[in-house]
Amino acid sequence: MGVSPSSGLDRTLAALAEPSRRRTVDLLAAGPRAAGDLARELGLTPPAMSRHLRALKACGLVEETHPEFDARVRIYALRREPIAELKAWLAEAEDLWVEQLAAFKAHLETDR
Repeated sequence: MGVSPSSGLDRTLAALAEPSRRRTVDLLAAGPRAAGDLARELGLTPPAMSRHLRALKACGLVEETHPEFDARVRIYALRREPIAELKAWLAEAEDLWVEQLAAFKAHLETDR
């Protein structure tokens, strides 16, 4: 398939394998959120939320900013590039399976 193995796709998939991280991405899809808000919404302790956000940041799925009024507050936002790469890979996989299944169906129908 077209996405190279040296891409961040493996890191993205590894990060998204954890349910709390997928839920975090779901929440961030609606817009940027403070780390504390995310922790409360997900029912996680601040240290647990911090670990998940570090993992998402390390693979490039999220970015962190600090509002001017309080440098202690961390706002996290979803980065679109890794999601676009994942969607492209999934589309290629879907195309491959559609072709394979159509060929298999045609083969079964000709054997009747």
